[in-house]
Amino acid sequence: MQIHLLKSKIHRAQVTGSSLDYEGSLTIAEDLMEKVGLLHYERILCSNLANGVRFETYAIKGERGSDAIELNGAVAHLGKIGDRLTIMAFAEVDGAKAKKWKPRVIVLGKQNRIINEQGI
Repeated sequence: MQIHLLKSKIHRAQVTGSSLDYEGSLTIAEDLMEKVGLLHYERILCSNLANGVRFETYAIKGERGSDAIELNGAVAHLGKIGDRLTIMAFAEVDGAKAKKWKPRVIVLGKQNRIINEQGI
């Protein structure tokens, strides 16, 4: 049996930009994506801590070291610069491995700098 579990989480990511005219997605600095094991074009679920809105989109790599978290396309309507997001990706895990499963989680502080890590 496969169980749907949290794989990757970036908590308290601060929105640094938005582009309504972009084709869609959420831009995330490449180094942050790598830290939690997110892939380019991977499906993600986001929740906006400022307004409670949850949305699904896909991740695209931003410039390494830029600390970019950018709302693109239609999701640009769902937040504004300075809002804090929780960004999550999930995986199908074999039931036998599920009890020992550990997601890769980072918590961000000022300027989207990592202040805590779990499962990394």
